[in-house]
Amino acid sequence: MADLKAFAEQLVSLSVKEVNELAQILKEEYGIEPAAAAPVMVAGGAAAGGGAAAEEKTSFNVVLKAAGPNKLNVVKVVKELTGLGLKEAKELVDGAPKPVKEGVAKAEADDLVAKLKEAGAEVEVQ
Repeated sequence: MADLKAFAEQLVSLSVKEVNELAQILKEEYGIEPAAAAPVMVAGGAAAGGGAAAEEKTSFNVVLKAAGPNKLNVVKVVKELTGLGLKEAKELVDGAPKPVKEGVAKAEADDLVAKLKEAGAEVEVQ
């Protein structure tokens, strides 16, 4: 019984990366599809002190990938959204891919993306 308890403790202390590797091994070498087991192991790891891995992401970065065909409109929107001067906004757009805003809430990130896409920009949320 002690061996099983030690094994259970090892499973609970796995990192997210290790859980993914274990799932891959079980699938490839043993034909076991551990789709339902992986979230349980991750949740167990969170209870054992790995809480950061299981927390929902609350901070997002909005990255301008490309200005698109309407560069002038994108510069205007970047200037409006960031509070930068015209020259700085143009430099940011010219230097794409670059972050427009970092560490924003999901709702604000979605709003920024919508406005930038409306202006013709290619945008990504990270």
